[in-house]
Amino acid sequence: MSRRAADTTTIAAISTPPGAGGIGIIRISGPHALPILQTIFKPLNTACTFASHQLYYGWIVRPADGKILDEVLAVAMHAPRTYTRDDIAEIHCHGSFLVLQAILELILSLGASLAEPGEFTKRAFLNGRIDLTKAEAVIDILSARTRKGVDLAQEQLAGALYDRIDVIRRELIQIRAVIEVAIDFPDDDVEIVNKEKILGQLQETVERPLQDLQLRADQGRIFREGISVVIVGLPNVGKSSLLNTLLQEERALVTPIPGTTRDTIEEYIDLEGIPVRIIDTAGIRKYADEVEALGIERARVQINQADLILFMIDGSQKMGDAEIDLFESIRHKPMLVIVNKVDLPSTVSAKEYQLFQDRTLVRISARLQTGIAELKATLFSTVTTGKEQWQEDACSPNIRHKDALTRALGSCKRVREGLVSGLTADLLAVDLQECLDQLREIVGETTTEEILDAIFQKFCIGK
Repeated sequence: MSRRAADTTTIAAISTPPGAGGIGIIRISGPHALPILQTIFKPLNTACTFASHQLYYGWIVRPADGKILDEVLAVAMHAPRTYTRDDIAEIHCHGSFLVLQAILELILSLGASLAEPGEFTKRAFLNGRIDLTKAEAVIDILSARTRKGVDLAQEQLAGALYDRIDVIRRELIQIRAVIEVAIDFPDDDVEIVNKEKILGQLQETVERPLQDLQLRADQGRIFREGISVVIVGLPNVGKSSLLNTLLQEERALVTPIPGTTRDTIEEYIDLEGIPVRIIDTAGIRKYADEVEALGIERARVQINQADLILFMIDGSQKMGDAEIDLFESIRHKPMLVIVNKVDLPSTVSAKEYQLFQDRTLVRISARLQTGIAELKATLFSTVTTGKEQWQEDACSPNIRHKDALTRALGSCKRVREGLVSGLTADLLAVDLQECLDQLREIVGETTTEEILDAIFQKFCIGK
């Protein structure tokens, strides 16, 4: 979608989730938003002036035959004090999909176009109301699986990342100004560029903040995307019981019969703000019927894709060759070893435990919920570098930002090396500008149309 199209077309979409609900909202944005609303909305108060940001009670009426489609509240919002900075109209009707669809079809018949995914937010960006980091924060808010994820996205929407980038960008502009003076006066006898001062400025005000943002990107990825944790073990060691205990609900069927779990079961838990996808798998054994064998095959696929394995053994049973072979087949994966059923007499010998000497062991009773707090704490410390570090900063750049930060650091490094080696000012200026361009790409000043399309296609329709 071109910038021109964003400025001249009127778009409409249902902005509430699919399904029945108490209220549904249809949003219209563009130059014809208010005329369309005036055409189809019959207010109770015939003196309605459609004052901006004021709700009016009335009915949506089909102009062709006067048929009432629904009883609604309608609001007109006049540019530029709107989400998109274009005129916006919203219709708040009953949350029936059939009612919403009928009203939307009426709006489209009057000349509006169906909005693309994220098109309202894209217009807000194109019209200068928000920068690209704030637009991406909207996606993160919509897709967040934990309260911590929402908090980080809200901080970014409030400008936390933009402000950090802007400070670095201002420092670069100051350094570039000094370099450009040297370009303008190449024959001046006075040394214009103080190399030591610029080297120190680059390191303290550019490189270190960029490196810190890189670190935040790795942390931000986990808070956004979460981690995949697969529970693995022989049949009947308590994998499904552990899943139920972690979820605090009877999600998986638990019986004393081996092979009860025939397929993978997936659920998310909130681990101190990190969304963790816990996957219970079929118990892995050699001899299984056809259905169970399919479940075992799926379990092996999940194991290969997992970020972390919870390898579970029954502490009340002696370890056999099958258990040892299973451990050896997956020992290349990041792993915690879970010894279950500690409420029963232990039969695993110290010699057998030596198999796991390079792994962290956590002893639990999934049935009695003993050791679960320790398991969660160990799980958290395994996937983070410490709770304090994860909570000290609100900035959480995403993968796109991290890529641009990496390229910016590369340009900054070339400037530093060029200063040391005596590179001419005009060549230094090229790398400084490239570093600036990478930061401008993060906030959307130089981002290509293809990248913008890829970003906004992640949105749902209506936002």
